[in-house]
Amino acid sequence: MFKFILTFLLICSSLSHFSETKIESLKHIKPSPKKIPTIFKDHGIERVDDYYWMRDDTRKNKEILDHLNSENDYLESWFLSGEDQRKKIFEEITDRIPKKEESVPVRLNNYEYFRRYESGNEHGIYIRRKDKNSEESVLLDVNILAKDKDFYQLANWSISPNENLMAYAEDTNGRRQYKIRFKDLTNNITENLSLENTSGDMAWSADGKYLFYVLRDKETLLPYKIYRHEIGTTQKEDVVIYEEKDSTFYLSIGNTRSMDYVEINISSTTSSEVRLIRSKNPKEKPKIFLAREKDHLYSVDHDPADNRFLIESNWNAINFRLFESEIKNLESEIEKLKDPYNQDGLSEVDTQKISSTQAELDEKLKDIYLNLDPWQTTMVARHEDRPKSKFFIDNLFDDFISLSGDRYYGEDKSVITGFAKFKGSSVLVIGQEKGENLESRIERNFGMMRPEGYRKTIRLMNLANKFNIPIISFIDTPGAYPGVGAEERGQAEAIAKS
Repeated sequence: MFKFILTFLLICSSLSHFSETKIESLKHIKPSPKKIPTIFKDHGIERVDDYYWMRDDTRKNKEILDHLNSENDYLESWFLSGEDQRKKIFEEITDRIPKKEESVPVRLNNYEYFRRYESGNEHGIYIRRKDKNSEESVLLDVNILAKDKDFYQLANWSISPNENLMAYAEDTNGRRQYKIRFKDLTNNITENLSLENTSGDMAWSADGKYLFYVLRDKETLLPYKIYRHEIGTTQKEDVVIYEEKDSTFYLSIGNTRSMDYVEINISSTTSSEVRLIRSKNPKEKPKIFLAREKDHLYSVDHDPADNRFLIESNWNAINFRLFESEIKNLESEIEKLKDPYNQDGLSEVDTQKISSTQAELDEKLKDIYLNLDPWQTTMVARHEDRPKSKFFIDNLFDDFISLSGDRYYGEDKSVITGFAKFKGSSVLVIGQEKGENLESRIERNFGMMRPEGYRKTIRLMNLANKFNIPIISFIDTPGAYPGVGAEERGQAEAIAKS
């Protein structure tokens, strides 16, 4: 009985203490949303999302809003338990930003454009002027646009080719569903017409009558449709010019630097495709520059000065390489001229045209390779498709006589040796050869010399020395062959003697 009474008193005492000191702390327990399993079945895979019920694109669901408010209250109560340093940290960060900062002016046609940040303002001011000594004209003061708004972002802006109209994309809810608005720069009035639910990307036709933009999917927010908008009309009248059906790809759009083309970029993580529309012909269908391929990423820009496209590509490169399309076009033209068949049937091969085009191609290639910088030279020297020793031997020498074997064990095809004529003089040629394809690379042991190869070159070098014959070497090797058999046949000794 005594034990029972003692236990009862301890429990009461604990409850009394809990009621006095812990009730208040219950208000600060971290909110935890309920779980309502939602099952998704896609691509043969079943996925369960316990919190999908919290998605509310209308932003009006009371239960969800109440939960978010409780999360905010919990955060504020957590800060009240100690010293709130948010304002101090914010001021420390902003104090490091220059009080007044301007971007470098960029000239379009008649004006140069730049951005300015001023002390006390969070957003930029976009300005243009004829030159640095002329009067400035404010195009957009984002601080005014953002006034009294909980959220505001200026995502993009673009000036029409005649510089009389400005299109800019703004987001006022944080979902990156940008509204494109238009401002008449001749009277400084922003028009009422706008384009809703865009990605913010835009491109102009050459006459400034059309603006191209990307529409987002309302549910997934994926940018998937390209529209052509005629200035002065409503969005309902806009025309779809391209729709991406593959949801793993997304769209973006812009003008090339030359403004001669509208460039549609279709991208995924590991693959891309570019389609082009001539700015002077805004109603033409987009043309594929290079069809998408697995694991191939590329981008293009137009160089009107040399009438070419510059292509940045990761084709056969760990990092990206820079190409120009003019070479490719000339090579394609030569192949087409060599083919006696065309759309009209059999025709004569124009040998004169082939010769002139080939001469133009050779001159272009010569100019490119004569003007490589040191790093480009290194990259060419390391390129997988670079010329190998056999190529140089076949094209630089006459009367090449191949000599094989080390007189001990056998032949090593990873090194080509022999006597030849070079500009009329006898020479000994030695070249390490890796091969051009899988079959020849296996035959050549990927250029890794065995002891027979080292002994063969020593034998022929001694022979050349005996008759005072010059030696020309082509070195292209990953090193000596590390196999057990090579060591058994005297690899170390052969390398030491060579």
